[in-house]
Parts: sequence; structure tokens; C-alpha cells
Amino acid sequence: MLVRGLFYVGEVTEPSPQADPSDDSDLIPAATVVLLRDGASGVETVMLRRNSKIAFGGTWVFPGGRVDDDENDPDDVLGSARRAAAREVEEETGLVVDPNELVPWSYWIPPQMAAMTTPGPRRRFSTWFFAIRTPSDTVLIDDGEIKDHEWMSPEVAMAKRDAGDIELVPPTFVTLTQLGAFSDVDSALAWAAGRAPERFATRPLPGKPMIISWAGDAAYESGDREADGPRHRLVMADGAWSYERG
Repeated sequence: MLVRGLFYVGEVTEPSPQADPSDDSDLIPAATVVLLRDGASGVETVMLRRNSKIAFGGTWVFPGGRVDDDENDPDDVLGSARRAAAREVEEETGLVVDPNELVPWSYWIPPQMAAMTTPGPRRRFSTWFFAIRTPSDTVLIDDGEIKDHEWMSPEVAMAKRDAGDIELVPPTFVTLTQLGAFSDVDSALAWAAGRAPERFATRPLPGKPMIISWAGDAAYESGDREADGPRHRLVMADGAWSYERG
């Protein structure tokens, strides 16, 4: 399975469950922003479709990208991510947001490089996710890197993915699932601001269908997907994905 986006690029094989995805020796810092508004049916977020001819092409994503060298301050990782996130929002949507008002939502680390077997360049992006109320509903895309956009509720976006109408990557899907629990933007932002950003260091579990897991799952350390105990995983079955937690 090829998983793409601000996560990782490569075919997923069956890595040793002991492989530590937290190894940061090859991680590329990145940031993305979940722009929120109150829609007729609840919270909505703007989704962007990337040009199919460039890296991560064809996927529907939140605005975002890598942290540029001139933005990267090793002594201020979160500040670096905020600056990159605000810049990417303006470049990809035409919207201007204050980096200091971005609310940290989560932090994502992809599987180890050993989990990816596709020949050629392979990259691991460690990505900060932020959220903010959109300053405007009007989105201006460049028709270059970004080919389309749409305001969607989480439920609509995930239903489109399951129907095969759009392609999402795991961090986007999980974030949409989380957003689906809130009836309005204020409650979503209050939830994010009132907790430490969750860290998702990803480990695939051997077997089919494809399952990726995070800390708290009974199989996270052992790799035994049938292990009894709590669940914190994304089951990526054909036709439908399911985020299981509890």
C-alpha cells in the first residue's frame, strides 16, 4: 500500500514492531493548518487537492508543507512550525493567519524508513498540526500546486474517501474523525487549547488489512494485532477506514 502526504512516502511492508518511529535522524520538519468555520451542519474545514504531477499529488490535504531552512530554529521547534504553517496557508489559500494564534492540535511521526520499500527517494515528515478559525471563507488557490478546494464537514470528507471520490492520508483522516466530535469551532479550539498536543508516533501492524497503531494500543509494542486490550489504531480496510480508540 502506498501512503502519501505530509506523513511519509513509500510502500508499507511488515517492519519489526520494535522499530522505533520516534527516531528523528531523518525526519523533515513540516506543519499544517486545519482552517475551521461554522457551517450549516456543524464544523467545516477547507480541503485542498494537490496537483497530481507533484509530490503527494492527488491527495486532499489541509494547507501545509515543510519548514523552510530560514524558518527553522532548533531552539524553537514549535515557533518554527508556526511560521511555516502561516506561510503555507497564505501561499496555498490566500488567507493570512497570525502564527501566534495557531492552536497546536497534534504532532505526527511516520513509521521508520525500514517500513518503506519503494525504490528511489523516501522521505519522513514530522508534522505539527495546528487549528484556527478561518479569517475568511474566501479561498484563492494558485491552480499550480493546488488544483481544487472545498469546504467540507468531517463526515462528508470521510464519506467521500470511503466512496473513492477523494484520497486522504492517515493523519488527515484521524484529525477529521476528531473534529467530528464537535458541534462548533469554539468547542473544537477550546478542546485543543486545553490539552497538550497528542504525539502520534506511527507503527504498522503486520498482516492484512493494513493497520497502523499508536501508543496506547495493546499491539503497539508487540505487533500482535489480535492482542487483547485497548485499541488506538487506524484500520485501513478496502472501501472503509475506521479509527479505533478505547
